[in-house]
Amino acid sequence: MSMSNRRQADAEAEVTFFLPEDGGKANAVRSGYRPGHQLLENYLTSGHHEYIDKDEVWPGETIVAKIWFITPEAYPGCLWIGREVRVHEGSRLVGHAKIIKVFNKLLERTD
Repeated sequence: MSMSNRRQADAEAEVTFFLPEDGGKANAVRSGYRPGHQLLENYLTSGHHEYIDKDEVWPGETIVAKIWFITPEAYPGCLWIGREVRVHEGSRLVGHAKIIKVFNKLLERTD
């Protein structure tokens, strides 16, 4: 189910998935993928990805995605333009998301 009909995305990011030889996944992921995101040094949370202009992304590719995070009130002020967020499957780092827009003002760093 699309998250876009529930609430506005929290952020938009350029998501890059690592190649398998760099520790990434061996197969493609599709819109609706829900990996972990390390938003704080000691806090990993789930997020829902919806990819723009393409539904499927292969290892080694970069794509623009809208991301909805779970419980954003638990980590306020943690996002800014240019921030790179680690993308995980469990403890395995599979890529990163470079923030290009912050929609959720609660998550936007203000200093």
